[in-house]
Amino acid sequence: VQLQASGGGLVQAGGSLRLSCAASGRTFSSYAMGWFRQAPGKEREFVAAISWSGGRTSYADSVKGRFTISRDNAKNTVYLQMNSLKPEDTAVYYCAARIPPAGYNYWGQGTLVTVSS
Repeated sequence: VQLQASGGGLVQAGGSLRLSCAASGRTFSSYAMGWFRQAPGKEREFVAAISWSGGRTSYADSVKGRFTISRDNAKNTVYLQMNSLKPEDTAVYYCAARIPPAGYNYWGQGTLVTVSS
């Protein structure tokens, strides 16, 4: 599966953005999907994940209550709605795919989110 992330940009603190990740292929619904991010000078970290059906989600503590992951299998797309953004959310955001129990082995190219204070 090939992944293309989009939707990043510059936003003021307290604002919102919605990231999208479009997947190629007809087996998108077989994959669990995740969002990760990497801030300058830091390691990549987990943000959110969603099961193949969308029935189960999980979030990093740092984004819980502010971010929402969702998916539309008919559109081969996973979303990350980000609200109440903080400067510390500034990072390159990556979407990734896996077929459990394997790890994430398909990655998109990343989209930059910059939150100004």
